[in-house]
Amino acid sequence: MPRLFYGNSKLKKNLFVETFMDKQLRNLQLHLGIQFHNFSLLKQAFTHSSYVNEHRITNYKDNERLEFLGDAVLELSVSEFLFHTYPDRPEGELTKIRASMVCEPSLVKFAMELKLGSYVLLGKGEELTGGRTRPSLLADIFESLVGAIFLDQGLDQVKLFLNQTIFSKIKLDAKLQVLDYKSKLQEYTQHYSIAAIEYRILEERGPAHDREFITEVYIDNSLMGQGIGRSKKESEQQAAAQALDKLKVLY
Repeated sequence: MPRLFYGNSKLKKNLFVETFMDKQLRNLQLHLGIQFHNFSLLKQAFTHSSYVNEHRITNYKDNERLEFLGDAVLELSVSEFLFHTYPDRPEGELTKIRASMVCEPSLVKFAMELKLGSYVLLGKGEELTGGRTRPSLLADIFESLVGAIFLDQGLDQVKLFLNQTIFSKIKLDAKLQVLDYKSKLQEYTQHYSIAAIEYRILEERGPAHDREFITEVYIDNSLMGQGIGRSKKESEQQAAAQALDKLKVLY
């Protein structure tokens, strides 16, 4: 009997979590101005693999396939936007601009602006280790949301969503320093004659195929930011973004 009671309690807890998530996601639809025809697609976009692994007896689907699709849809949409918006720019420049728009630090910024991390269904372990604010997870969530929108309502709705979240906020300069946080931080320190910036790799973790780098950025030996990325460059960009936020520098 005690074991049965525990099982029922656990089931009730899971149902409560999912009901609460459904309510939150319906509020997100209002915030985004997008009403999903297939609500389960939206729910899948915010279901992390760690949650699915802890609930194997159910039919939950994680967001990894939607992330895969969203990555391709995002790159296509951004490419089309740049192609039409900047008809005089050569292919090489457009490639650099696109890379800066869809890199992990940029996607993390977009996800944080929409507070997407608060909607994710996570496993206990991932939750306890700060997964809800992990840069790689936030970037993946943004891509999976794009994939879900595409499947549910097509490319035109994706473009409307991206126009609200990305395109309308980006201003390209002649040096192509779009959301290049390291360059922005360097410009700031040079303008105010502040001591040199130093980036330090704090940790490398994970298997070779899924490596994560943790980098800290120091200004005049004071810690100003920390970043996590799939490459040293991405982790440095994320650390620089934190430093800019701490310095209250607009970008």
